[in-house]
Amino acid sequence: MSETIPLIKVQILGKEYPVSCPQDEQHELLLAARYLDEKTREIRDTGRIIGTERIAVMAALNIAHELLQIKQRRID
Repeated sequence: MSETIPLIKVQILGKEYPVSCPQDEQHELLLAARYLDEKTREIRDTGRIIGTERIAVMAALNIAHELLQIKQRRID
């Protein structure tokens, strides 16, 4: 019988999202959700971007840019 993966609830911009996550990865998921929530709130609070979807896309682009910069530093 297969093991069921528990749901954990995370909040992004005040909205709750249930996410399937193995128990041993829940701490990292919560950290990632908190980081994403902080980034989306920063973007929303500037007032220059309106709409949850657009805010989410901009946050994703900013986080991807941060990741690429870190990866590039490791190569250099």
